[in-house]
Amino acid sequence: MKPYYLIILLLLAKISHAQEPQEDPYALLSPYHGVTAEQYVENESLFGKILCGYQGWFSADGDGSGRKWVHYNSQGKFEPGFAAIDLWPDMSEMDEDERYVTAFRHEDGTPASVFSSQNPKTVRRHFDWMREYGLDGVFLQRFPTSERNRAGLEMLNRVLSNVQTSANETGRCWALMYDLSGQSDESISTVVMADWKKLREKTNLGKDENDRAYLRHHGRPVVAVWGIGFSDRRRYSLEKCLELVKFLRDDGFAVMIGVPAYWRELREDALPDPLLHEIIQTADIVSPWTVGRYATPADAAHYANTQVKPDLAWCQEHGTDYMPVVFPGFSWQNLMKGRGVSAHLNQIPRRQGEFLETQYREAISAGATMIYQAMFDEIDEGTAIFKCTNDVPVGESRFATYEGLPSDFYLKMVGEWTKVLKQGLRD
Repeated sequence: MKPYYLIILLLLAKISHAQEPQEDPYALLSPYHGVTAEQYVENESLFGKILCGYQGWFSADGDGSGRKWVHYNSQGKFEPGFAAIDLWPDMSEMDEDERYVTAFRHEDGTPASVFSSQNPKTVRRHFDWMREYGLDGVFLQRFPTSERNRAGLEMLNRVLSNVQTSANETGRCWALMYDLSGQSDESISTVVMADWKKLREKTNLGKDENDRAYLRHHGRPVVAVWGIGFSDRRRYSLEKCLELVKFLRDDGFAVMIGVPAYWRELREDALPDPLLHEIIQTADIVSPWTVGRYATPADAAHYANTQVKPDLAWCQEHGTDYMPVVFPGFSWQNLMKGRGVSAHLNQIPRRQGEFLETQYREAISAGATMIYQAMFDEIDEGTAIFKCTNDVPVGESRFATYEGLPSDFYLKMVGEWTKVLKQGLRD
């Protein structure tokens, strides 16, 4: 299976061709001035939490962004035969102003619609689901882009604002996660660090007293950096990653880093360079990326025994907190169509929830005190846990389903495991 970051490289290439929005793409950002729910998730620690990755990267024709079908389209088209998603979102609860009609049709002939992450009403609905099912919150993914790409930046900033507001209003917690896919040593300085400075200047990110939903750990606000130490010929160095981690920590933040699954042994998906261990010890939390690293419940249990347990022991010895990743399944047939990558529908099958259940059981049994759920809304790769439909469009493009299970099946499951994790730490 190709590395996860290739998706980002393929899809970000489309963003630069969007129309130019307002002059300053950061103009819509400011310190938080909205309300906060009276009851909210304790946000002073990652311990006892299951946090979802939230992509928030979907736009739709007619949502006001001018971006059309970002992360829905394939080869510039979103129509039967051309799609970048393998799961179809359940739109049954969405209001008319949240539905964006597509060229796809359901079996009964009715038009199929999708959502936009640019619509604040829909992002709020997603967070309402988190509250309803007992999910703690999210790491908002951010794929930094140059200020020259004002359209892309405005899209990133709008979803950040949507997530910040929704997390506060629903009493969930959130934190920012930078994904370094597609960056270079130079752009980590000129794009990533520059973007961080802008966010801190415009919003006082992480240190805004009114943003009571922002996540903290060990007395510091949290920021995550994903994509450090992978052996897939990235254009940025470990030395630059170490500089970035120190830069964020010096700004007063607890830093979580997303690293390869085999980081401890420096093999397979990890660079064979001990500098990776130095970076991990400089950071506060390490989170190994396991999507695609195993494919059956038995494989997941084996990974927990051979990797998670010794990973935890290493982290305890070196004073680093450990956040394993779990995922419900994997599917990217439509995304990879025409790109020379072998892919089929339900490439890693969900087995009606057994696959994800096994990962939770084994991770908690191994001693995990915090868990990263990949992902809340990732329908491109079929790892989503939010409401997806079994009534998928028919025709030239084929879509995966939740195998006849209710659309909220995985939300309920993650909510239940959140209770188990919290109770285990209390006992």
